[in-house]
Amino acid sequence: MATTPPRPQLPKPGGTVGPMRWIRRYFGYSRGEARGMVGLLAVGVVAIVAPILLRPEPTVYLPEADQRELDRLTTSLKDHRTFEQGYASRYPKRAASSSGPGGSRYPKVAQVALAPFDPNALSAEGWEARGVPHFVAARMVKYREAAGGFKAKAQVKKMYGLEDALYQRLAPFMQLPDEAPERGKPAAYAANQPGPDGKFPAFANADAAAGKFPRKPRNLQPFDLNSADTTQLMQIRGIGAGRAKWIVRYRNQLGGYLREDQLDEVFVLRDAPDLRDSVKKYTFVAPGFAPKAVNVNTASFEEMYLQPYIGKPRARIIVAYRQQHGPFKRVEDLKQIPILKAEDWEKMRPYVRCE
Repeated sequence: MATTPPRPQLPKPGGTVGPMRWIRRYFGYSRGEARGMVGLLAVGVVAIVAPILLRPEPTVYLPEADQRELDRLTTSLKDHRTFEQGYASRYPKRAASSSGPGGSRYPKVAQVALAPFDPNALSAEGWEARGVPHFVAARMVKYREAAGGFKAKAQVKKMYGLEDALYQRLAPFMQLPDEAPERGKPAAYAANQPGPDGKFPAFANADAAAGKFPRKPRNLQPFDLNSADTTQLMQIRGIGAGRAKWIVRYRNQLGGYLREDQLDEVFVLRDAPDLRDSVKKYTFVAPGFAPKAVNVNTASFEEMYLQPYIGKPRARIIVAYRQQHGPFKRVEDLKQIPILKAEDWEKMRPYVRCE
């Protein structure tokens, strides 16, 4: 026969229930669980209340002690602020003078009534007597000595530090023109002034007076392009020293010009068709001229690629082909190189040889 668990005994009417018994009855905890619950609550209360009860008292600030320490440090710093003897002798301290305006270290200069004056005859004190600050007055005197004197009021106006209001007050009394006189014309222009008859002299005299290079001849006779030096090339209008050197340099790289249209390949003449026409007009290639040719059987890669019509890629292939198949027997054998185009061959043909 099954037995039923005993029912919890209720307290008698009028009796009291302890906190542990109440917790157990309310939450259905066992005795151990109830004790753990009470312990956790106690620990939480202690953790909240303990910081409040154990808080230290606030520190009382005593400004008198800090002030005494600050005064001591200040006195110690003043005692140790000493200057080296070398520094003191090299940079002596300037004594301030209370007699200057606003307690300035410069002595005050008595002011004078404004009257016509020559700025080139005034000293620094004279400028100060007319209201110019000390440092500006010294700068004006220094500039005047370096420039050889003021030529116009405009030079005084441009002085750094001189206020415009002060300049406007002094300008009416300066014995100087407003603007500097026009500088004299160069000798070249002076020599070409109209004479009594109203005609101008020849401009070539002006060039000689100015010391310029002689004018290029107007009626230049044609000369051989392969034998001309830079001096001859510079006689052509528009051809200076730089372009003349490039024309000669390219001629040496080629081995000589065979046609005048090869001037179109010169670096400095590519974008100057008018200059190319001028050079072609005053130069010629002598009939029967034989250019300097490159021996493709003996020339090294460094010697061969300098030829503009060969270049590095073709020179490298020619040397490799020569090493594999032996020396070329005739110049036409170069056509066997696959990458050599017909137009490249026609340009290269007069400048290569086989020996």
